[in-house]
Amino acid sequence: MSDAAQNPDLPENIILIGFMGSGKSTVGRMLARQLRFRFLDTDKLVEERARLAIPEIFAQHGEADFRERETAVLESLRGVRQHILATGGGIVTVPDNIPLLRSLGLVVLLKADPDEIFRRVSRNAERPLLQVEDPRRRVLDLMATRQPFYDSAAHFTVDSTRLRHEDVTEKILDEAHRFFHWPARMRA
Repeated sequence: MSDAAQNPDLPENIILIGFMGSGKSTVGRMLARQLRFRFLDTDKLVEERARLAIPEIFAQHGEADFRERETAVLESLRGVRQHILATGGGIVTVPDNIPLLRSLGLVVLLKADPDEIFRRVSRNAERPLLQVEDPRRRVLDLMATRQPFYDSAAHFTVDSTRLRHEDVTEKILDEAHRFFHWPARMRA
């Protein structure tokens, strides 16, 4: 039985989780357009509230401070309706965030194979967790460490490795209709 069936008051939001480079922001914007929901990116909300870019938060205050700010953003989103939330890749590493994520709506894990993730994230030189001697090893280690957390948070998983963003969006829309018991989707 889905969380929506167990808790009919579960907000009609879709929360996207997954490793950096899994497509959360791009797919999130597409979902928001199709559903006419509001799109929010938790990383952007953290930056706005801190008045600092994420690399600056990491450099000046450390990862633990950043994670606290992420949790505060999540808590502030309680009660929102009809939103698509793209979250930071490490949001699930704070144990209290997992039930919080699940209380906000349908949690969808976007994942891709490690080589594809590395290919995607290596284009952005500003990712603070990849400022190490061997970023490929770092990606593999972080993915392995986080996978159990992603699995425990997610209601639904989409492997985006060989899919276009449009295909990922369609899979999520189909699942959202089932999860929230929305009327059957009309297809063109």
